[in-house]
Amino acid sequence: MRSIPIIGELLLAATLVSAADAEPPRAARSVHLGWAAPEGTLFYLEMAVERSTAGSYFMACGWNTGYFGIQELEGGRKVALFSVWDPTAGDDPGAVKSEDRVEVLHADASVRIRRFGGEGTGGQCMLDFPWKLEETHRFLLHATVDGNKTAYAGYLYFPETAQWKHLVTFRTRTGGQPLKGYYSFVEDFRRDGKSVGEVRRARFANGWVRSTKGEWVALTRARFTASGAEWESKENINAGVSGSNFLLVTGGATQQELELRTFLEVNPPGLALPEKVAP
Repeated sequence: MRSIPIIGELLLAATLVSAADAEPPRAARSVHLGWAAPEGTLFYLEMAVERSTAGSYFMACGWNTGYFGIQELEGGRKVALFSVWDPTAGDDPGAVKSEDRVEVLHADASVRIRRFGGEGTGGQCMLDFPWKLEETHRFLLHATVDGNKTAYAGYLYFPETAQWKHLVTFRTRTGGQPLKGYYSFVEDFRRDGKSVGEVRRARFANGWVRSTKGEWVALTRARFTASGAEWESKENINAGVSGSNFLLVTGGATQQELELRTFLEVNPPGLALPEKVAP
């Protein structure tokens, strides 16, 4: 009787066909750190990019309503990006009613403001910012509750002038929520297949949240997670700790050594709240 071997051969052939038909990944997987901290009014973090390539977003200060970080675009152009979501569902920015759209309360003369869509909708602020590898950049997010809305002000530190620049303040309907859901990430948004083989790596340190009670809380614990889209690569990601730094890396020949959803911790000694933090 050959029925069992024949069935086995058919299953093997089907598996081989399925594997041959599978499309190669288009992008490296996004990797995240979810910070353990109370609801707050200020979120401060320092970040340095160690490896980058075109189509990379290194996001320092993310929360449940938006995100703030730096990008490398095509041709080596580099920018700072601050975005806040509308309180509505959908991906078409033009379909959002005017009363539901993110409001612009302040915009520095050096930034560009626009609406965005595709991954939710909202307001976006972009600044030409020629950041360099291994430079430590300082980000600050300030939230002010205003009735059933919250205003989010984004500040970026410029070491050459030793000053903070207030880039933008967006306000959106939140039900009167303060800051919460803190996270950081490294993302490949080029997604052209080749970007899978290129490494992106950043370190995060000296993070702080000022709670709604007015207490400063050091960010010493974070959980490692990653995106799960079918068109992303899966195994070439990693995270870790080096001294007081948290590390995230994705793409290229990266080997995963840390399981997803693992908590990383650094010791509080050695962390220091900056003497001058706007506002």
